[in-house]
Amino acid sequence: MLEDRDSQQPRREDDRPHLVQDSRAPIISIPAADQQISVGLRLTIYVLPVFFLYIVLNVLLGSFGAPPENSTAYSFLIFLQELFLFLVVFLPACVMARLENRPVGSYGLPLSSFLGKHFWQGCAIGVAEITVLVGCLAAFWGYSFGPLHLHGSGILVWALYWALFFLVVGFFEEFAFRGYLQFTLAAIHLRNKGEGLVGALAVAAIGLIFALALKRTGNLWLVVGWHAAFDFGETYLFSVPDSGNVFQGHLSNATLHGPTWLTGGTVGPEGSVFSFITMTAAALFIHKAFPARRPARETSGQAVNSALTS
Repeated sequence: MLEDRDSQQPRREDDRPHLVQDSRAPIISIPAADQQISVGLRLTIYVLPVFFLYIVLNVLLGSFGAPPENSTAYSFLIFLQELFLFLVVFLPACVMARLENRPVGSYGLPLSSFLGKHFWQGCAIGVAEITVLVGCLAAFWGYSFGPLHLHGSGILVWALYWALFFLVVGFFEEFAFRGYLQFTLAAIHLRNKGEGLVGALAVAAIGLIFALALKRTGNLWLVVGWHAAFDFGETYLFSVPDSGNVFQGHLSNATLHGPTWLTGGTVGPEGSVFSFITMTAAALFIHKAFPARRPARETSGQAVNSALTS
């Protein structure tokens, strides 16, 4: 009788089954205070200050003139440019986070995961991808490392510079373009010196793979590390054109020789046919290493059913 009486009593709040959510799932729910703001209006509120800040940045950087491309001043200027470009797209997002009553980390860069496991996994993938890609070119006599271009302390100084530079590039491009602006990323790369249609297609393809990685991991940290490490390996370690750009401070006097389909021509290895092969391999790796996450609602429902039947 005591058991029957207890079974008839309503459940206390502490006795209710807890809903289990996937810890990797990004925050996608819209707070109640934000539901009355349409998607179009939110995009407008975000994009307008981005354009305004971008114009201000161009005016400020233009006031410094155009230093020679092989000068220290030029290297410093392009670093500042990438850093400010990241702030141009990030600061308006901070404002939107306040308006939408959500943490700014919900947009892909949670501070709790800063330089965490996903970031270093991305770095490993990026270095592995560019190493395999250049290795394929070398196997078909399309790449030669050449003699060292840097010596002494210059090797470490430029390694640190390019590591920081491409980290900032990864922050900017991944935060600005990952998602619905994917086509814009490819179009912007076409403006680089030496860039071509094949290279732009490669940019669009890797962007889709990065979007898959974002969906599977729940944040941008893996693709930021991946992006930064790949560019670092391409520009510094293997000293080849990066999306048509050739910078000073590369490790060696490497050369590309052979047909464009092999070397990528002025684009660099990103325009090689092997680039699409390594990207396909990378996509398969992401698919296997980071399984698709079940929706939080489905996971919660299973937890409730399990608790009720136990």
